[in-house]
Parts: sequence; structure tokens; C-alpha cells
Amino acid sequence: MVATCVWRATPELIVALDDRFGEPVDAYVNGSQVWLRDDGPGEVTLEWRLHPVAGYRRPPKVGTYEVFSATSLALATGAEPPAPLDQLWDGLEVFVAYGDQAPAVEPAPLAAAAAAALGIAPDASGLVDHGPLGDEWERTGGKVSVIAGLLAQLQA
Repeated sequence: MVATCVWRATPELIVALDDRFGEPVDAYVNGSQVWLRDDGPGEVTLEWRLHPVAGYRRPPKVGTYEVFSATSLALATGAEPPAPLDQLWDGLEVFVAYGDQAPAVEPAPLAAAAAAALGIAPDASGLVDHGPLGDEWERTGGKVSVIAGLLAQLQA
């Protein structure tokens, strides 16, 4: 079980990510956007992962590494994004980076540090088991919502 925090995707969340964190350190063909930042409790490194919607398809006129910046700029300026937000990302998850090699962090301090770093309190936080959720995502070829799965675990 891993401490995690989850935010549902909103225009305000995407703009806050860009304003506070800047460009992702990595972007994936599957739509994920990732930041690694030392803003956890005790300056532990956190992985901030913007999870794509189930069945994500990259908008045709932007590259994998431009989707986030083009979307965040459009949302911040009132322009039309490359695709509607609900066709891109379901939400954001944060957890301690580097798995078993990282120090253990409890959910409450993680939520406080994450809210301070992002400027927006998470919609949910607690302990989750990434294993079954990742297995289901792989089995279906990305046709399940990771955020819905995380929220279901956090609300159970």
C-alpha cells in the first residue's frame, strides 16, 4: 500500500500545474505527463502523474511532448485547446517516487505537502494498491481510468 493523493482534472488544475511546476519532465505516448519534485514531507521526491482518460488518443495536430503545454496555455488564455480536457486527462496523482527505495510517508503529511506545493487541496488521499490497477490498465490496453480506480480504492 502506498500513500497517494488524487485530484480530478479541471482547467484550474492544469493551469496550476503549469504555473507551479512548468513543463513535465516526461510525457508518454499513452498520454501520461510526469513531474518529479522534491516537495514532499522532509523534501522527499514526489512523482506527480497526470493520468490520461481511458482510451486516450493524442490530438492530431500536436506531438506527445506538446500536448500539455498547448493545453495549459489554451486553458490559461481562454483559447481553444487541442482537444477538450475530458478527452485528455482524468486527473492527477502524487506519491513518493522511487518505490521501495524511498522513505515511507503517511497520507496526511503527503496531502499537506502536496496541497502546499500545488496550491490546490487534493480531492482524495489515503493508501492505495497500484498493482491490481496497473495490471487492469495493461490488460485492457489503457481502456480503464486509473483515476476512477484510485478514487474507488480511496473511497472504499
